[in-house]
Amino acid sequence: MSEDLLTKISAMNSRFSKGQRLIANYIINHYERAAFMTAQKLGSAVGVSESTVVRFAYEVGYDGYPRLQRALQELIRNRLTSAQRMEVTDEQIGEHDVLQKVLSMDMERIRTTAQTVDSDSFARTVDAIVSAEKIYILGIRSASALATFLYFYFNHIFKNLRLVSSSSASEVFEQIYHIGERDVLISITFPRYSQRSVKAAKFAKSNGATVVGITDTEHSPIAPYSDHLLCARSDMVSFVDSLVAPLSLIDALIVAVGMKKKNETVGTYRRLESVWEEYDVYEKAPGSV
Repeated sequence: MSEDLLTKISAMNSRFSKGQRLIANYIINHYERAAFMTAQKLGSAVGVSESTVVRFAYEVGYDGYPRLQRALQELIRNRLTSAQRMEVTDEQIGEHDVLQKVLSMDMERIRTTAQTVDSDSFARTVDAIVSAEKIYILGIRSASALATFLYFYFNHIFKNLRLVSSSSASEVFEQIYHIGERDVLISITFPRYSQRSVKAAKFAKSNGATVVGITDTEHSPIAPYSDHLLCARSDMVSFVDSLVAPLSLIDALIVAVGMKKKNETVGTYRRLESVWEEYDVYEKAPGSV
């Protein structure tokens, strides 16, 4: 939703029933906890039935409680500090079966991403990257791991490639200063969104470059500056942001681009295998020839 969810709930307060008003007040005052409560648990916390919670979700414009819960979770990702995230971990995961819970949640994120990603948009993104004169890749803070992974494999496919260092704002703009109409900037950002990633996308767009935004939602601040937007589900896991689905999406992007440039890619890896063999780059597994 375009307006702040908590502001909207506050403005609607006079329209709510007595039970819905209790829910609204709890969410406004304890949204960081409500975001990880089931409808039944939220109802118990305020003294109303589960069905009243579900009706409340419909009343504020969502097609069910899970959608409202998702909106609350998106809201808090940019509001809570890492310390506050740690405080709400018990509501989301608890102390038992952490491994299974986190793995299950990550599998669900990949499933959701697979169901929602636009195949045509993905294909257009691949074409834009393949036809670029120069490709810039930018990812800041936790997203830097995704940018480095993408760069590692793209470096085997493209000669016209640059991984933008993000140690300072001035360095980012100095490195993309010459970006132009035939170039592509791939900017990767997930909550809490990096201002430098967004500003770099804006700068590249103003210079006529094609911007590929890899983020979590079409409401991401990078979306207005992106010619191609690829979204992957990335939720908060305690103080950690899950990047499993984004990495899977980037895997698919690397494979699709590699297939588009199949001949060059095969030739590169044949030459690299010779180099790796000659200079003992990889340790041979026990029993291998």
